[in-house]
Amino acid sequence: MKVGNYEIFTVETGYVWLDGGAMFGVVPKVLWNKTNPADDLNRIQLAMRTMVIQDETRTILVDAGVGYKLNEKLSKIYGVDHSDFDLVKGLKEKGIRPADITDVIVTHAHFDHIGGATYYHNGQLRLTFPRAKYYMQGEQWYWANHPSEKDRASFMPENFKPIEEAGRLVELDGPKELFPGIETLVMFGHTPGMQLPKISDGKTTILYCADLMPTASHIPLPYIMGYDNHPLTTLEEKKRILPRAVEENWILVFEHDPYRAACTVEMTDKGFRLKEEVLL
Repeated sequence: MKVGNYEIFTVETGYVWLDGGAMFGVVPKVLWNKTNPADDLNRIQLAMRTMVIQDETRTILVDAGVGYKLNEKLSKIYGVDHSDFDLVKGLKEKGIRPADITDVIVTHAHFDHIGGATYYHNGQLRLTFPRAKYYMQGEQWYWANHPSEKDRASFMPENFKPIEEAGRLVELDGPKELFPGIETLVMFGHTPGMQLPKISDGKTTILYCADLMPTASHIPLPYIMGYDNHPLTTLEEKKRILPRAVEENWILVFEHDPYRAACTVEMTDKGFRLKEEVLL
C-alpha cells in the first residue's frame, strides 16, 4: 500500500500460542472461542506480524517478532512456530537485507515484539539489524529494566540490552513525529509507554495497533487482555482511538491476528466492529 511517499507492507514472522483467557480478560470463553478457537491447553494461535515502511532513503521496521533465543522449555510453553514464517527470510523475499534496515520502531519490549532484534552467534549476542537506530519510549525502556512482579516474565534483557550497549537506542519522550508523515501515539494501559506508529498523508491513515488491539476480535471495547497492567486505562485509550478510526476511515494493522492483517472499523448499534478487511 502506498501512503504518501511510503510503501507499506507487512511481514509475517511466525506464530505463538498464548492462553485464550489471558488474551481476552473478563470476556467468557464461550464468546471468544467462536472467533479464536483454543487448543486442548486453552491456548489460541497468534501471529507475530511486523510492518515495513519504506521510501527512497529509509527502510523502517516496526517490531521484530519473538526471534530464536527462547530455550526449549519456553518455546514449548508458548508454542513458538517458525515452520512457515521467519522475519529475516520474509524481509529477504521483499528484497531487504538486515543491513538495509535503517530504523526499528519498537512498540514495547515484550519478548514477542522485540525478541527478533537480537540473536546469538557463537555464543555472543548480536543485533539483527546492525545499522539501524531503535526507537523506544523512555518510559517503556525504564519499565523494561524495572518491571513489576506481574509482567517481569515478559521482559528478557537479552532482547533489548544489546541495543543500548551498541549505542543504537533512541529514547523518545512522549508522542512524536519521527519522520514526515509518521508519528507515534503513546499508550499506558498494556504497559507504560507502548507506542503505536501512525502513518498518514491526509487521505490514507494506517495505525499499527500493537497490543492495544492485538487482533480484530479485540475491537469491541470490553475485549481487553488480562495481560494489561491497567485495563481501565486500555478501555479509555480504545475510546479515544476508535471514534477517530471510524470518522477518518483509518486502516488498523493487527500484530497478532492470525486470520487477517488489517481492517477498517465501524460503529454499530452493538458497538465498534470490523467493517472491511484490508490486504497489506
